[in-house]
Amino acid sequence: MASQFPEFSKFRFFKLSPPQILVGGFAAVILIGTLLLMLPFASASGHSLRFIDALFTATSATCVTGLVVVDTGTHFSLFGQIVILLLIQVGGLGFMTMATLFALLLKRKISLRDRLILQEAMNQSSMEGIVRLIRRVLVYSLVIETVGAVLLALRWAADMPLGRALYYGVFHAVSMFNNAGFDLFGEYRSLTAYASDSVVNLVVMVLIVSGGIGFIVMADLIEYRKSRRLQLHSKVVLSMTGALILTGAVVIFVFEFTNTRTLGPLNFGGKIWTSFFQSVTPRTAGANTVDISGMRQATQFFIIILMFIGASPGSTGGGIKTTTFTLMIGAVVSMLRGREDIVLFRYRLAQERVFKALTITLLALLLIVSVSMVLSTTEGRPFLMILFETTSAFATVGLSMGLTPELSDAGKILLCLTMFAGRLGLLTLAYALGPKQGKPLYKYPEGKMIIG
Repeated sequence: MASQFPEFSKFRFFKLSPPQILVGGFAAVILIGTLLLMLPFASASGHSLRFIDALFTATSATCVTGLVVVDTGTHFSLFGQIVILLLIQVGGLGFMTMATLFALLLKRKISLRDRLILQEAMNQSSMEGIVRLIRRVLVYSLVIETVGAVLLALRWAADMPLGRALYYGVFHAVSMFNNAGFDLFGEYRSLTAYASDSVVNLVVMVLIVSGGIGFIVMADLIEYRKSRRLQLHSKVVLSMTGALILTGAVVIFVFEFTNTRTLGPLNFGGKIWTSFFQSVTPRTAGANTVDISGMRQATQFFIIILMFIGASPGSTGGGIKTTTFTLMIGAVVSMLRGREDIVLFRYRLAQERVFKALTITLLALLLIVSVSMVLSTTEGRPFLMILFETTSAFATVGLSMGLTPELSDAGKILLCLTMFAGRLGLLTLAYALGPKQGKPLYKYPEGKMIIG
């Protein structure tokens, strides 16, 4: 079956696997974004951005991270900001989703190979209904981003000219829905001026959570009126997301209540809004309404944990994902109770799911620890700050304690690779570098060893 995407015919010529096509596609988008951001008219000053800084910005935008080495609102011209916005949209939805959009608009047929790539991109277990899912992804994204942009523009129209408010509304709606964390308020301030603003807090949090729960869950929720039932995946994602948001808000509220650099100066309502906002944004949006570097170390470490867990599968966010974390917790509970099976919502989970969750978690820990160790040598900054920045890069969060703008070139390259790995997924990268092997035709005899 011939592919209807002309650009994929070359990939077929080289016989690349779906994971390799995804890796190559994201790398190509980053390279194009880097070259565009290096153009003199992409900068407000008219001077070309250094290659390493343009590469870091393009990687951060495409991987929907939000870490920046130059301020987005003040350094880049309108052209540069639009390039970043497009990179965020393509990176958040995936370049294959965007290619499918153009194919659908041109009424071209989606080939079997293209469906396989879409299946890999959306982290699906089968190709069944994949094109229908992509259509829903595009519609949901457009509707949610449009509503968010309008609401934010109406709020900011009171603070700035209408044209600027509309532009700010569109930029931040796309950025927050795609969990990117880029903002235009200048001087690395993010949304700190709106810490107690109920409209901005509520709209941005809804955008972040909508993009973070995943399109599969979103479709399931919309179909709930007809089916009156939710899939196991949706139940796990929604319950764990709610539990993490509530737990995070309580912990941040308690730890930062008297901190004069964060919640201290705010009224009680502002403290509540900020606590919930800072609980939502590590998973994995990257916006902030208070100074992250001013938080207590206990809170900063807790945010590292939230960032590490991240969003949910099939979403615009990163991290090891809520379902992986749930499986790990379920395995621990089952072991403590002396049970062999992990049961969630009266469903037993296959052992291979547990092995996959364990693999993802250990690979993520290994990457974060390794990068943090190297950065501790190259940057010479406090370890908690380095660990925070590394986890933020891997989980594509974008929260920063202020280290990223001061990174050495070696540190920037290392974080670029970390963001790239975090966005694509460690298993996808592993399969791209070394294709997945088939099941062996024989088994070794069972051995015994002491554990614990």
